[in-house]
Amino acid sequence: MSNVEIPKAYEPKQVEDKWYAEWLAKGCFTANPASAKPPYSIVIPPPNVTGVLTMGHVLNNTLQDILARRKRMQGYEVLWLPGTDHAGIATQTVVEKTLRKQKVIKHRDDLGREKFLEKVWEWKDKHGGIIIQQLKKLGCSCDWSRERFTMDEGYSQAVLRVFVDLYKKGLIYRGKRMVNWCPVSRTALSDEEVIMKEVEGHLWHIKYPLVGRVTSRGDSADAASGDAAYIVVATTRPETMLGDEAVAVNPEDPRYQHLIGKKLLLPLKDKQIPIIADAAVDPKFGTGCVKVTPAHDVADYEIALRHKLPFTVVIGPDGTMTEEAGEMFEGLDRMEAREAVVKELQEDGLLLKVEPYHHNVGYSERADVPIEPYLSEQWFLKYPQVPRSIAAVETGEITFFPERWAKTYNHWMTGIKDWCISRQLWWGHRIPVWYRKDVGRVTSRGAASGDAAYNDIHVGIEPPPDPENWTQDSDVLDTWFSSWLWPFATMDDATRKKFYPTTDLVTGPDIIFFWVARMIMAGYEFQGQKPFSNVYYTGIIRDAIGRKMSKSLGNSPDPLDLIAKYGADGLRFGLMLIAPQGQDILFDEKRCEVGRNFMNKLWNAARFIQMQRAANPPSRPLNAHDNRVLWELNEAITKISYALETYRFSEAAKELYDFVWGDFCDWYIEASKVSANIAVLDDILNTILRLLHPFAPFITEELWNGEGSIQFAPWPRVKATNISLVVETQALYAAVTAGRQLRSDNGVDPKKKIQFVIKPGKYAEFFRSETPFLAGILNAESVAIDEQYTPTGLTPSLVTTDATIFLVGAVDPAAERQKLTKQLADIEKQIAGTEAKLANENFVQRAAPIAVQREREKLATLREQRDKVTVLLRAL
Repeated sequence: MSNVEIPKAYEPKQVEDKWYAEWLAKGCFTANPASAKPPYSIVIPPPNVTGVLTMGHVLNNTLQDILARRKRMQGYEVLWLPGTDHAGIATQTVVEKTLRKQKVIKHRDDLGREKFLEKVWEWKDKHGGIIIQQLKKLGCSCDWSRERFTMDEGYSQAVLRVFVDLYKKGLIYRGKRMVNWCPVSRTALSDEEVIMKEVEGHLWHIKYPLVGRVTSRGDSADAASGDAAYIVVATTRPETMLGDEAVAVNPEDPRYQHLIGKKLLLPLKDKQIPIIADAAVDPKFGTGCVKVTPAHDVADYEIALRHKLPFTVVIGPDGTMTEEAGEMFEGLDRMEAREAVVKELQEDGLLLKVEPYHHNVGYSERADVPIEPYLSEQWFLKYPQVPRSIAAVETGEITFFPERWAKTYNHWMTGIKDWCISRQLWWGHRIPVWYRKDVGRVTSRGAASGDAAYNDIHVGIEPPPDPENWTQDSDVLDTWFSSWLWPFATMDDATRKKFYPTTDLVTGPDIIFFWVARMIMAGYEFQGQKPFSNVYYTGIIRDAIGRKMSKSLGNSPDPLDLIAKYGADGLRFGLMLIAPQGQDILFDEKRCEVGRNFMNKLWNAARFIQMQRAANPPSRPLNAHDNRVLWELNEAITKISYALETYRFSEAAKELYDFVWGDFCDWYIEASKVSANIAVLDDILNTILRLLHPFAPFITEELWNGEGSIQFAPWPRVKATNISLVVETQALYAAVTAGRQLRSDNGVDPKKKIQFVIKPGKYAEFFRSETPFLAGILNAESVAIDEQYTPTGLTPSLVTTDATIFLVGAVDPAAERQKLTKQLADIEKQIAGTEAKLANENFVQRAAPIAVQREREKLATLREQRDKVTVLLRAL
C-alpha cells in the first residue's frame, strides 16, 4: 500500500473478501509435489460433511493455519490438505430425524436401503460443504484443489482394499461378542463412542428364594441367618433379571460358602437358577450376591463363559423386551419394563428395599440414550503394529505436545482390545463380504481369519462373478475405519512421495484413541512409516465460567457472527491470546474485542508511518529510542520464533502483542512524534507484519509494502543492533510509567497539563536531553530534571530503579481523601462478595477448576488494591 493512502478506519470485511479471492485465483495455497523446496505437510482433522463451524473448529484450524503460513515464509513447500468425513452415525441420525419430522418415514426400513441412501446423498449435496466455505471465511490456507471426502470413489476403494488386506492377514474376523449397543441408532458402538454420565439412580434389593424353602411375604430370614430362606441381590437394572441364569458369590465369602451349588427360584419366572462361585464378584458391593445376566452385562458375559451358562436375550435391538422376557413384559420399552418388574416384585413381597444410588451409566455419544450391553455378531479387527506404535511415542519418533498425553496414549495402547469395526447402518462403506445364498452362513471354528469365520463367503473389493447367487453383508464399517487412513489415503502417489509422512497434526485429546492412535498403527502397517512427526493437542473451549460450550446452554457463539463483528483476524488473534498449550480455554467475547482493537492499533500505526513518510523528515543517525526499539524487536523475534517452534502459540501471540502495543506504539511511535526515523519505522512495521501474518493474514497482506504476497516473504531474523543507551532508555521509560501512575493514582485528568520533577540517579544528562520527549509523552506543562530536588507540602512521588518522579501542585488533600475513602469502601464490598463465593462449597466443588482459580486470583488482586489505597490514605 505504499502508493495508496491508508483509509482512516480498518474495514475487515472488504479486506478479507478481496484478499481471499486473490489468493485463490493465484493458487497461493496449491502445493507442488515437483518443487525443490523442503516439504511441510499437515492434514486437517476432517469435520463432519454436514457440520457447521464451531469455536472448536476455529481454534483447531487457526493453529493449523499459523503453522502452514509460517512454514511458507520459511521457504517450505506447504501442503495443508483439507476434507470432510461422512460421519456415519451422525449423518444418518440427522437424516432419519428430518425424514421422521417430515412424516416421510417412521423408520428407515420404510424406504429401504437404496431409497434411504438417495435421501442421504441429497442431504449431503444440500448441506455438505457449508463448513468448507466457513473455513475459507476464517482465512484457512488449505490446498482446496486436493479437498477429499471419505466417501469419494478413490478413497472408498482404499478403505475396502485395507479391509480385504487385513482379512487375508487374519486380523479381521467375525464373532459373537458383547458390544455396546445403541437402541436408537440400532448399531454397535465402540467404547470410545460411549460417554459415561453420573446419574442419580436406585439400588433395588431383591429376594431370590432358595428352592425347597417355604417362604412367606415379609419373611426376613436371608442367607446371612442360620436358616436361609432366600438370597438378597442388589441391582441397578431390575428389568434384566428376567434374563438371569445364575447368582454368583465370591468363593472366599464365608456368608455364602454353604450355599454354593444350591438352586434359587428366579423371581417372576418359573425357572430355577444355580448359585455359583466366581472370584470376579466383589463381596463388598451390595449384599455380596450378584445376579448373572449373560446376554446383558459385560462382566456377566465373562462369568457365563467360565461357567458355561446359557445366554437369554430379554432386551431386543430396539430397546424393547423380547418374547424371552415373558408374556407380561414382552413388547414393553426397557424403562417401562423396569417399572413393571418393580411393581410385580412389590406385589409378590420380593422387593426388600430400595436405596438411592449415584453411579455412572454409559450413554450413546450421538443419540444421548443409555447404551445396552448386547450380545451380537460383529466384525472385529486385531490391531496391527501395536508394539511399533507404542515404541514410536516412547522413543520420540512421534512427539506429543503437551508431553503428558503420551502417558494417556501408552496406557490405552498397552491395554488395547480388538476393535468392533462393523456398524448396523446404511450410510458408510459397506463391508465387502458376500455370502452364498443357497448355503447361508455356516460357522466354522479354527479358521485362519480369527475366532470365527464363514464357509462359502467371498471377500473382495469387487462382488463375486455371479452376484445373483450371493448376498452382501448389510453392515457398514465404523466411520473411524476410514478416518484412520486419512494421512495417506488422501494423497495420490506423487503427493505422497513428496509430503508423506506429514509433519504436524493438530487435534483434540478427546480423539487420541478414536483417531490418533489408529492413524499411527495404520501408517506403519500400510506405508511402513509414521503418519506424522508431531501431534499438538488443543484444549477444550469453555465459556467464561468454565462450562463446556453447547447449543442447549446457549453459550456457544456462532463464529461467523464473531467474524462479522470483529473480523477474522480479530477473532483469530484474540483466541490465540487465551489459548495456552494444552490447557482448556475460558472464552469471553471481550477477547475478540481485544483482537480487533489490536488490529486497529496496528492500522493506525501504519497510517502514522505513511503520514510521516509523506512529511519527508530529514534523515538522521540512530538515537537512543531507535537502538532500544530495535533491540526489543530482536528480543521479540527470538521469543516468538522459539514459542512457535515449541507449539506455544499463546506465548508467541502475547509476545507479539506486547511488542506492538507497548514497545512500538506506546513508546517508539510516541518518541517518533518528537523526531522520526522513517527507515526504522518502515523496517519495524515490515517485520511486525511478517511476524503477525500467520496469526492475522488479512490485515498483514493489506498493509504489506514488500514484493509479492506477504505469504512468501521471509520469516524475520535477528539483526545486529547497537545497544548503546538501551539501558538508559529503559530507565527513562520507567520514569514515564511512574509519572503516568502518579497521574492515575491521584485522579488527575489525563488532559490536564501538570508539572513533574524528576530526581535522576546516574543518567541525569541523558534525562535532560530527553525533556522534550518527557513533556510530550507525559502531557506535562513542564518536566524539570533536578538532582537536588526536595519536595514540600503534599507532593506525591514514585521511585523507579534509577529515579524518583514527583507530581507537583496537582493534588487537593481533602478531595483526594474523600475519593480514596469511597474507593476503599467499594473494594471492601467486592472482597466480601468474592470471599463469600469461595466459601461456598457448592461453587468450589462443582465449578470448573479454572473458574475457581480465576476467583482466587480476583480476590488476591482486590486485596492488593485495598492495601495500595490504604497506604495512600495514610499518606494524606
